[in-house]
Amino acid sequence: MTSLFDQFEQPSSKPRNNNLTTAEMSTLGYINMTLEQDVPIFSKTKKDFTPSDKITHVAISNKQLAVAMANNMLFRMNLHNPQQHDEISLTKYTTTCRLTNLFMDPTGNHLLLTFAPKSIEGGPELLYLSRKSNKLKSTTKFRGHEFTEVAWNTVNESESTTGPILLGTSKGLIFETEIVLEGDKFFTSGFSSSLEQYWRQVFDIGKGSNTPITGLEFHKVLGSDKYVIFAATPTRLYYFVGRAEHEEKPLLQQVFNRYLNIPEKDTYLEVDSNLRYSRLKFWSENLTIPNCLAWMTEKGITYGQFDSGIDDNMSTLKSRTRLIKYPKPLYEDYSVSQKFPIAITLTEFHILLAYTDTIKGVCLLNEDVVYEDNYNEAFGKLINIVKDASTGEIWAITENAVFRFKVSKEERNVWQIFCENQQFDLAKKYSRGNEASYNQVLIKEAEMLFNKKEYELSAQRYAETQSSFEEICLKFIQVNQQDSLKIFLRRKLDTLKPQDKTQITMIVIWVIELYLSKLEEKRLVGLEQSAAYLDIQKEFEAFLALTEVSDCIKKNKSTIYELMASHGDKSNLIKLTIVNKDFEQLIRHHIYKNSFHEALDVLKGQNKYELYYQFAPILMQEVPKHTVKALIDQGKKLVPVRLLPALVTCEGEFHAKQVITYLEFCIDKLKNTDKAIHNFLLSLYAKHDKEKLMQYLNSQGQELSLVSYDVHFALRLCQDNPNLKEACVQLSGLLGLWESAVELALTDNNLKLAKQLADMPPEEDVELRKKLWLKIAQHVVSGKDDIQQAMEFLQQCDLIRIEDILPFFSDFVTIDHFKEAICNSLKEYNQHIQDLKDEMEEATKSAHLVREDIQSFRNRFTCISSDKICEICNITLMIKPFYMFPCQHRFHTECLMSELQPLLGPAKKNKLADLERQLKILNTQTNVDNVSTGSGMSAREIVKSEIDNIVASECLFCGENMIRNIDKPFIEDDDYDKIAKEWE
Repeated sequence: MTSLFDQFEQPSSKPRNNNLTTAEMSTLGYINMTLEQDVPIFSKTKKDFTPSDKITHVAISNKQLAVAMANNMLFRMNLHNPQQHDEISLTKYTTTCRLTNLFMDPTGNHLLLTFAPKSIEGGPELLYLSRKSNKLKSTTKFRGHEFTEVAWNTVNESESTTGPILLGTSKGLIFETEIVLEGDKFFTSGFSSSLEQYWRQVFDIGKGSNTPITGLEFHKVLGSDKYVIFAATPTRLYYFVGRAEHEEKPLLQQVFNRYLNIPEKDTYLEVDSNLRYSRLKFWSENLTIPNCLAWMTEKGITYGQFDSGIDDNMSTLKSRTRLIKYPKPLYEDYSVSQKFPIAITLTEFHILLAYTDTIKGVCLLNEDVVYEDNYNEAFGKLINIVKDASTGEIWAITENAVFRFKVSKEERNVWQIFCENQQFDLAKKYSRGNEASYNQVLIKEAEMLFNKKEYELSAQRYAETQSSFEEICLKFIQVNQQDSLKIFLRRKLDTLKPQDKTQITMIVIWVIELYLSKLEEKRLVGLEQSAAYLDIQKEFEAFLALTEVSDCIKKNKSTIYELMASHGDKSNLIKLTIVNKDFEQLIRHHIYKNSFHEALDVLKGQNKYELYYQFAPILMQEVPKHTVKALIDQGKKLVPVRLLPALVTCEGEFHAKQVITYLEFCIDKLKNTDKAIHNFLLSLYAKHDKEKLMQYLNSQGQELSLVSYDVHFALRLCQDNPNLKEACVQLSGLLGLWESAVELALTDNNLKLAKQLADMPPEEDVELRKKLWLKIAQHVVSGKDDIQQAMEFLQQCDLIRIEDILPFFSDFVTIDHFKEAICNSLKEYNQHIQDLKDEMEEATKSAHLVREDIQSFRNRFTCISSDKICEICNITLMIKPFYMFPCQHRFHTECLMSELQPLLGPAKKNKLADLERQLKILNTQTNVDNVSTGSGMSAREIVKSEIDNIVASECLFCGENMIRNIDKPFIEDDDYDKIAKEWE
């Protein structure tokens, strides 16, 4: 149980202020709040242990506690399991000697007790005690030496041997030995009770004087045969480095031998001190090879960091040490001499100083006292403060109690100290877990670099901070450091998240502006081909290639392009449009610069065909020949109709010629049939090329439904041009305006064309054709009375006779001139009459034969035997009404109707159903057969006759129905699966 006095013990902890100022908070955007009070760096708990007497000496290692008490008892306890403890009496040795110290190895397996004589009768003693034994053993080899310090072998883990160790005496001698045991037997010759496997004096620091060794430690550098040894006296700190190239014992003799020929002053660090003791402690990061030391003397604490693998001499070690003064008491009493610590222990960033009544914690970085703990009389005076070499735990031992110290986040505030000392790498290392603190370190480092005019490095650091963006930019603008500003902006861009679209856009445009300004500056002084210019250009291109930059440019194309154009950076503008595949902007740029051929080259080099429709108008105006060639090269990839706006705007003979070339390509090669294309080409032909117009009209043919142009439009167009009468004639004929066409041809004295038109009307329309030929005849004969020409004309047309053209001759022409023509005409009439008589006789004979066939059919009959069956149901034919066909196929009436009904058309099927319904009604009525009709047949007979005309008009198997249904499948699709399963 803990004592009641624990309630009144309040250790004073002085944590450094970790809060940010109000200004810093508003600038950084952080509010540093703590919901709970910070746990102190150092806190202690009292061990539930009450010694039987006052404690005089203590040793702790690997959770093993050994204390010597004033009643000459040695108490040992396992701190893991307090129930495991024992007590050993030291009375046998304390009658003539006094216990001076306890030394326990890092494993807790080996314990050495040192004794000094009380009087002349006694002598110094060194006793050994194993953890598994409670029997003290004497080391006879070392009698006569008072040992003050032990350097244990830190790599030894054996329970039966200590391995090579060093012992320091009160006279400055250093011995090397190894204590070995196996059960209760020792590995020594004969019956000697000596524990030492071997022993050897390896060095003499005191040179015969009473210079005690107050600190001693050695370590082996990992992965080598190199050893480092530290030895301390009240005024000196020795440092030995060497190699043990062989395993012969004594092992460390090889290290000390190196210093036999080296001046002694080169091996130690000396301070003035009137104290008869000093303390040497080490700290290691992983409890292995130490890298920090603290040497306590009268002047203060000599603290230093070292690297055992690199530091090979004392001069190097000296350069890494500094003196830490002892903290002054809160109220100085000049009447009382200054008190010095009795013990120290070292942590990573602090050193604990143990006085007889107080423990103080001092920060190693700024020497501030961060912890102070006073001990009251209930616990007695402080005896020692010990650090467990194996676990790193710290224990404070008073005369009546044992306390365990807990170290909690001692690195929490060191970043501020490192930051104040401009050790920014270390400050960042220890503030990385606290975003606000880490940001403050970055700001301090950036400000320091800015003040040193290392602007580019400063920009890099500022970019990592959360400082005001505008403030940092203004700092670099005020000192005209555009390159540093650019670095800041680029680094800042890397820290933004994709959702920060506004910030990304602003930074990207600003950085582009800076690059463009730098490039323009170089161009203005003629350095466009210099290495510096090319380096900036490469850097600029790399920036534009970044994903976030590329995405931003795509969303702000117009702004970026205008920015580049304002700087006259044509090259980068072209590159950017190519990279972003923004050919529209590139083409616009070339057109703006009147570089039409370059614009056309860009247009041809891309595959976005919408741009052809967009830029064809201007390119057709400026470079029509090359544009038409480009359009032709694209072939079917372009829609000619969409290019019409560009083609229609062209004026002039040269432009029209190029447009005609493209339209002819569309019609001849692409087989385009769009009416708008054909109409436009026809209009160009009508205006610029009459011959090609007629060739085009002829190529389209005279079938109105097959021509691709608008005939009415073409006719109106040609009628407006007096030189296109031939085209008007052809178009009028195409529209069926034969009379107008022939009249127009005759008006143009184009007799040949008129004759062609006269033959174009359909052959069955004889009257129209004759009328047209008569118009031509009138034109040929009227006013000329040329009998010979008239005769030749009559030979060209079979529709006109001499009597048709006689009215066109004048009254003075005599009939003698037409004698031959009239005779020929009469002969033709006579022959025509004779042909009609022959046709009438032939028709009479055919009618007579038909009548005879009808009469013979009335008397025709067929014999049917009783074993005949229906072709459909295979049942005897005569048991039901049936039909017999000349082809000898036989069917029951019901079977025939059921088979035939699906084959009938809708009209016949409906009529048949109606007749069957009428027949059914007539069959139910009486005296129907007596009812007379106009034909002499009863109503029932008439209905049955009509049913026979539908059903029995042809054989089901041999008639036309079977031929019409030849492609009908035998099995319907709906029944196929069912029938297929039946066949399996």
